[in-house]
Amino acid sequence: MELPKITDLEVAGKRVLLRLDLDIPPGDFSRIEAASQTLDYLKENQVEIIILGHRGRPTGDKEKDKDLSLLPLQPYFDKWGAKVEENLRFDPGEVANDPEFARKLALMGDVYVNEAFAVSHREHASIVGIPKFLPHAAGFRFIEEVAHLGKKFPKPVAVLISGVKEDKVEMAKKLAKIYDKVLVGGRLPEYFGDEALVSIRSQNSDLLLGNLTTDKEDITLNTIQRFKEEIKKAGTIILAGVLGRYEDEGHRQGTKEIFEAVAVSSAYKIAGGGDTEAALTMFNLTAKFDWISVGGGAMLEFLVSKTLPGIKALVE
Repeated sequence: MELPKITDLEVAGKRVLLRLDLDIPPGDFSRIEAASQTLDYLKENQVEIIILGHRGRPTGDKEKDKDLSLLPLQPYFDKWGAKVEENLRFDPGEVANDPEFARKLALMGDVYVNEAFAVSHREHASIVGIPKFLPHAAGFRFIEEVAHLGKKFPKPVAVLISGVKEDKVEMAKKLAKIYDKVLVGGRLPEYFGDEALVSIRSQNSDLLLGNLTTDKEDITLNTIQRFKEEIKKAGTIILAGVLGRYEDEGHRQGTKEIFEAVAVSSAYKIAGGGDTEAALTMFNLTAKFDWISVGGGAMLEFLVSKTLPGIKALVE
């Protein structure tokens, strides 16, 4: 996929609207650091950098939403001479992808750069609207994401998808139609109904649902063993989500054992998502992976569709 690159744009001395993923936990700057090459490049070109982003889901109540302000991040961006704009979601036009709101944002800059792969599966004004009004391109990290996730993977490909959100059920089913084996953990198996009771004993299913412990906070020992068997066979392993409530030592076994099994595998290894990266960091396994995506949902959506709304907005 040929994305327009930031190096193809005339940016010197211009105002650049830089869309970043700022929906991050307090004190965690890893996703911003992932964009440091782009920030450095813009600074070197004496650009007026205007940072766009969002945090959380504002309610419209100013008092309740004050903790979602992005302005406290300003000191972090001072080293690049960048200015942080307020949380885009404070205006309903962002999520609604309102053309007038996109136009209003576009008027603040001369050029637009998307360095927010993790939220580029959202059809929001700052992702798909602004590129209609300004010269645009993808940032360095964004281009790397597409290159790593879009390559032809060594087969067989095993996807481990976990989490607590029920909407991942449909994603797991879509993945099973594309890849060789999909292993399902976290709370997701319980959303499959009666199918979840027998899947772990199925030897041939493309979609292998883990069984959960009694309190549903981890996968069972039998599931750990079955998943490890599939991991050993894989040529590529894609890790998306933790297998249980790993923050609690008493429910950490499934996540720890499976992540460690993936880490020592000779397969090509990809991981994505905030919890996934946090767990890999806890277990000191990040260096064992070939690529760690800044996105969880965006990564999965790209693996299914081979594009994202944010990508389409840049290439169309």
